[in-house]
Amino acid sequence: MEGLEQWKTQAGRLKKLAGQWSSQALEYIHQVPSEQIYAAVAILLFTSFLLLLVRLFKRPKANTILLTGLSGSGKTVLFYQLRDGSSHHGTVTSMEPNEGTFMLHSEKSKNGKENPVHLIDVPGHSRLRAKLDDVQPQAAGIVFVVDALEFLPNCRAASEYLYDILTKVSVVRKKIPVLIICNKTDKVTAHSKEFIRKQLEKEIDKLRASRSVISTADIANDFTLGVPGEPFSFSQCQNKVKVAEASGLTGEISEVEQFIRDHVKS
Repeated sequence: MEGLEQWKTQAGRLKKLAGQWSSQALEYIHQVPSEQIYAAVAILLFTSFLLLLVRLFKRPKANTILLTGLSGSGKTVLFYQLRDGSSHHGTVTSMEPNEGTFMLHSEKSKNGKENPVHLIDVPGHSRLRAKLDDVQPQAAGIVFVVDALEFLPNCRAASEYLYDILTKVSVVRKKIPVLIICNKTDKVTAHSKEFIRKQLEKEIDKLRASRSVISTADIANDFTLGVPGEPFSFSQCQNKVKVAEASGLTGEISEVEQFIRDHVKS
């Protein structure tokens, strides 16, 4: 009973104190000009509205990396190397997209300190490339795989495919970085990345002349790749384009992994 009486006494004091504070607050409010009150309320509402918009439209960081290129370039082997460190005995052309979200195999010993990567291996066959258009806008980066062994016979086709990627509206506007990876460079007869880069730039320069008007489905008609009147170079692209070497079969993929980590942040 004694404890109950003490609780009631304390509750009464708190009620009385709250009443005093309320009276003081009302008295202060009456002393403040109404214009200032309206301004304060307006600022509060506006700030709340802005915070709501930020939460609604703030996009999560992209963690998707696309592997693409012509059929037979070694994309699927690279996919398996990145995922589990195996070439799967040189798995050949994939007719269906390989897709997964996982830690890179080389980082599995880091106890989750890195973010998982959403990797999509887009089939290189021309009839199956529509998948690229669906996933490209969400990409944090694109790895374009070139067969360094059979490069010359496929140079024109690879250049056309790469040109289409570099002029996509999502790539240009979002400045999605592209890594051109020269695969199979462990072979003696493979072409160097410098040779491949120069040949691709020459072919794309020819394509610029033959495709002076780009489809309105991609970007405005007055857009041209590179700098008009100058030979094309990847350094002229609005997004970052880098050329590197790799070997899916031997597991020499450090430059691919570095590209992924540069653009899929922890």
